[in-house]
Formats: sequence, C-alpha cells, structure tokens
Amino acid sequence: MEISTSKIIDELLSDSGLFSFIKKDKIKEEIFNFSEETILVTGAAGTIGSELTKKLVKGTFKKLILIDFAESPLYNLIKDLEFENTNNLVYQLLDITDELALKNTFNTYKPTIVFHTAAYKHVPLMEQNPYKAVNNNIFGTQILADLSSEFLVDRFIFISTDKAVNPISVMGMSKRISEVYLNYLNTISKTTFINTRFGNIIGSNGSVLPLLKKQIESELPITLTSKHISRYFISKHKACELILKIAQIENTENNTFTFNMGKPIKISDIVERLLYNYSKTIDSTPIKITELRLGEKLHEDILSNSEYLIPTKLHDVFMVKTKTDHRVKPIDFKSLKTITANDSLEEIKSILLECL
Repeated sequence: MEISTSKIIDELLSDSGLFSFIKKDKIKEEIFNFSEETILVTGAAGTIGSELTKKLVKGTFKKLILIDFAESPLYNLIKDLEFENTNNLVYQLLDITDELALKNTFNTYKPTIVFHTAAYKHVPLMEQNPYKAVNNNIFGTQILADLSSEFLVDRFIFISTDKAVNPISVMGMSKRISEVYLNYLNTISKTTFINTRFGNIIGSNGSVLPLLKKQIESELPITLTSKHISRYFISKHKACELILKIAQIENTENNTFTFNMGKPIKISDIVERLLYNYSKTIDSTPIKITELRLGEKLHEDILSNSEYLIPTKLHDVFMVKTKTDHRVKPIDFKSLKTITANDSLEEIKSILLECL
C-alpha cells in the first residue's frame, strides 16, 4: 500500500470518531455568519444534518429550524446541543412527505435558506424498498422545493451523492431525478437551487467502516463484496464546511458542485489499514469475498459523459458544468405517481429510467 493512501485513510479514520487510538489533530472550527437568515435543515439528526447544525450553532443566525422524522436521533441531537445557544432553535418531528405539516412550518417561520439532507441513502435496502425511496427521496424533495419556491426562500442546498452519476440503483436514480428537477426549477423560480454532490461519509450511519470495526473487534471474518471495489470518501467535517461555504456564494453562475475527494480508495486498503492499527495483518485474518449487493457498482463516478469540471474560488470545490447540447427538462411526475408499493423493482426502475 502506498504511504499516501494510508495517510489519507488515517486522516479519514481519525475524523470518523470511531477510533480513539488514532491521534486526531484539533480541527480549527470556522465560524459561519448567517445572522440575517432563518435556516431550515431537513434530516437534522442524520450524519450530515447534525454536523451542519453543530457548525451553524457555533456561528450566528436568526433562527434555526431542525427537522427529522426519526424520534430517537432527534432527541439525541437535542441533548447534544443542550449547552449551546438554543434560544433560536426549533425542533420538529416531521416527515418531509407531509405537505400540510411542512407548509405550516414554512408559513410560520419563513425560512430564507434550506439545507435538504433528509433522504433514504442505503443502496441495497432501497433496492428492496423502491417505493419508499421514490416517495421519500423524490416526492419529499419535490414538496420541499416547491414550498421553497412558493415562500420565496433565497437558497435551497440539496445534498446529493456520487451515486446520482450514471445511476444504476433506485437510490442513485432518485437522487439524480431530484437534481434534474432542481435544475429545472432554477429556470422558472426566484429561489436559487444548488446541488452538492459527493461520495461516502467515512463512519456515517450505515457505512462500511462501523461494520469492519465490529468484525475486527469481534474476531469475525471480514466481509468484502470484491477485492477491487472502491469508493470516493470525504469526512463529514470537510463536507459540511464546504456545503456552508457554497451556501454563502452570491450569484453563482452554476448550481451543481462537487468536492475534491482525491482518488477513489479501495475498501481492501481500508481493511488493511484497520488491521494494522489493531496490530493484525491481512494474511492472518479471514477474509470472506461475497459479491456486489443489489444496486451496487464496483466503482463510482463523479461526472457523467455530458459533464465537466471547472475550478471555483473555493478551495476543494468544483462546478459541475453541463455540455451545451444537454438541455434542462421538467420531470414527468405523472408517470412517477403511477408507482405503487405493489410494483416490482424492475417496473419501478423502468419508470425512473424514463425520467432521467
């Protein structure tokens, strides 16, 4: 393994919060000024939502509305923030597909910035529950975006994924369709809709790292879907810092951004580095090669064939530009609304593909 790769992995591991034996350098917290803004965060108790929230409360804001549908994680977030300045924080247990409840929130608080992080993200699980992925990821985003346009929200920042690029999974397709819809809204709405697209958050809920940690500590065989599988990784601290910087850009000429995540990292390299930190070797540890799970790719992309990157003034942030022959189009929601819970994965994917 190259030293540079192991160094990158160690930095990611130290930032995950799962490994006390790896020295973590103190991160210099940047203070963000949103003093004139009423900010709404969906999925506020999730990995990205909670990190955005913790960075926002260190700075200034007019009001912060924190929405999540998961009761226990939202309660945990409340406890995490109980010693912070909570005078202007509002917690709401709310489903983003509940249009009436969400409209009441917009009408009551009049948010000026929306960070939309709420989504179902687990690829194989969404392959098994495609109807829920469509309902939550697509229709939830549509409702939230339409309300943002109706209530004249200034900026709407959507948390997308590299799985939206050349998507083969229901999760990836649902995120890509949401990107396309927000691109379309930019042509007809006074609200600025921004897509931020990046890879796996190291150590996030449902990610591979906690599973590998558990397997090593329990002396279980380590499971790999392939020796060659790789992913783009980024720390939650870096991702959220860049998201907040993008939210402060004025008059952006483009609405889709991606981050400098370096080269894709092989999962087998992460395994080898973890074993080293546990004083184990890959030769003495049983490795079970399974197979790619439902909806998984061997490697992810950051750009489609119709896109290219342009550097920005922000360090590690790139604009994703679309070639001139690729036109923005509205989404056929009538077709999507024909999807039911009784439809097969193949039937649902067929409809999703028609919308891409």
